[in-house]
Amino acid sequence: MTHITYIEASGQSTTVDLPDGWNLMQGAITNGIEGILGECGGSCACATCHCYVDEARLSDLPPPSDTERDMLSNAAAERRPNSRLACQIKASPRLEGLMLQLPETQE
Repeated sequence: MTHITYIEASGQSTTVDLPDGWNLMQGAITNGIEGILGECGGSCACATCHCYVDEARLSDLPPPSDTERDMLSNAAAERRPNSRLACQIKASPRLEGLMLQLPETQE
């Protein structure tokens, strides 16, 4: 299990314990986190799970695929160097304590 902290656009912070292998979009939806829609169900076919990863932890993540980078160009909120799609990040011990900031909008 991996502790992940989601910080909603409102500032509400919620830490959840996710099973290893779950993607962070699944974790948000399952735990009622506001600000992640996941309209495509995690197939990297939309950008409604856009998030900002703690910049200090970017090196703990695998680099985004070409498909993820393409989808991020469709994100409704500002794209930043630390923008990622939560459906493409899997919980693992390496990500223990990771914090994700959620944008104001996904649509």
